[in-house]
Amino acid sequence: MSEITTEINDRIMIITLNRPDAMNAINQALADQLGAALDELDSNDTVSVGVITGAGRGFSAGMDLKAFVDTGMPMVGDRGFGGITERSANKPLIAAVEGFALAGGLELALATDLIVAGKGAKFGIPEVGVGLFAAAGALLRLPRVLPYSQAMKMALTGKPIVAEQAYEYGLVAELAEKGEALSAAIELAAAIAKNAPLGLAASKAMIREMQGRTEAEFWAYQKAHVDKVFNSEDGVEGATAFAEKRAPSWKGV
Repeated sequence: MSEITTEINDRIMIITLNRPDAMNAINQALADQLGAALDELDSNDTVSVGVITGAGRGFSAGMDLKAFVDTGMPMVGDRGFGGITERSANKPLIAAVEGFALAGGLELALATDLIVAGKGAKFGIPEVGVGLFAAAGALLRLPRVLPYSQAMKMALTGKPIVAEQAYEYGLVAELAEKGEALSAAIELAAAIAKNAPLGLAASKAMIREMQGRTEAEFWAYQKAHVDKVFNSEDGVEGATAFAEKRAPSWKGV
């Protein structure tokens, strides 16, 4: 059985972590296949947005500790842990979380751009309880979206928070009824997919890469994106479609 499954509908690629009997624990095969799925997402011109979800009762319980003892952390080239945490997709990516996103599973979700969660889902980094620490991005990303004290509390106690708390803090972008996270994520993805692919990629890159930078660094970094997007065929098409009061036809160039 494949550790990852993918399907494409209406410019949305749904990527499913497919180890339900192991609570979608991340082993090397899953990491390799997730990295390959992100490569496909970025290279496929018929796709604008990706959604990652988990099969079974949860998103992911984190790294497969049994496999870790034998083979170490599941790393994938410059993509890092799980095939995503150090280099994600260029295109917008949404995590649809039900049940739990724990340890490396939460770090996978944090590597996406938006998290949609079903009520009651648990988010946590319990690695300190098994002799490790959250080394795949949580200690970088959680303090950016949670109050400092809450990020520190999660890291030091290993205790999780629930989706309702995560939504109040801003970690979760949209809160869905239990069991409806994937449907809500697809609805959000559809709203994103209507927009221009180059504009989406540039907007994502600017927000992700410019956190903590100076204003001068922002303008310098943005220039290349302005040159590419504002001189693109889609830039002309968007302005023309607006003037003609019709829906644009995007080419991604």
